[in-house]
Amino acid sequence: MPFSGLDAWLSSRAAAGRFSGAVLIRQGERVVFSGAYGQASRRWAVPNRLALRFDTASITKLFTAVAALQLVDEGRLELDTPISGIVELTGTTISPRVTVRHLLTHTSGIADDADEEAGESYEALWVDKPVYSVTRTRDHLPNFAAKPPNFPPGEGCRYCNAGYVLVGLAIEEITGTAYRDHVRHAVFARAGMTASDFFDRREAAPDVAEGWDPVTGADGRITGWKQNIFSYPPIGSPDGGAHATVADLVRFLRAVRAGELLSAERTEQFLTPQVRHHGDVWFGFGLEFTLGPDGSVRNYYKDGGNAGAGGIARHYPAENLDVALLSNAEYGSLAVIREIDRRIRNA
Repeated sequence: MPFSGLDAWLSSRAAAGRFSGAVLIRQGERVVFSGAYGQASRRWAVPNRLALRFDTASITKLFTAVAALQLVDEGRLELDTPISGIVELTGTTISPRVTVRHLLTHTSGIADDADEEAGESYEALWVDKPVYSVTRTRDHLPNFAAKPPNFPPGEGCRYCNAGYVLVGLAIEEITGTAYRDHVRHAVFARAGMTASDFFDRREAAPDVAEGWDPVTGADGRITGWKQNIFSYPPIGSPDGGAHATVADLVRFLRAVRAGELLSAERTEQFLTPQVRHHGDVWFGFGLEFTLGPDGSVRNYYKDGGNAGAGGIARHYPAENLDVALLSNAEYGSLAVIREIDRRIRNA
């Protein structure tokens, strides 16, 4: 079994402060691995549990993409409609040629609030701007709407958080409902994600892990821990920050494949690579795909990382495996994701 010894490996990393979170791996109807490690609160030494809700960071983009594609199914949105025809963008640098399709597939060319591919820090946005002032979707616009674009629409592929903020604004304009409220009933409720929600970190919601990352000395050793309360806005937005359990992430993947969220046509579209990003990695509508040498899909996934948050939701078609990992520390989560993937590929 590829997961033999994984529990001990994760426990060892958690003991060293190098992983904190929960893991669930399911093959069809059978759970083949599960475990929770580390602490939900560094301040109070509360242990993590499988039933805890974790910040999903950019995995949230999957919920935004599905909500948009549902509107396409309903005939209320077309993928090739210019975003400026839906959302008021007068006075911005966003080209009138940018479409919803461009935004969902990271081919819009618009500038990001913090350009991850250029190594910019999202946390740095909030040094001079109070995080508590950004709670509505439109509050994010000033962080990117006046910046020069990276390339003309459709003439490149560059990961862009801001594109999903614009899609979220389109969802609000079309439905007349706040983004978070719409996703709660159109995605979470329909997928059976009963534990998932958007939690404000200023409120005392139960069973929600706190985000912490280590403070390290010059020699790389951990000397303390810093909470992420000033690292980004207090509540999630269309590009990141919804909360979920690992079980709910697996439920989402299964609900999509079962056609519970989208029509057959839109489900196939969602599960099909759309544009090549680099190497064997392709982008879809929220999902990312790893292709084999013959062009077949080895796996599809969405990962996420932010201060005090990290994780992935991934499906391996050939092995019929769903993997969900959520961490309340950005530090260490990528190494765990890679180890699980290595074990599955080498099995």
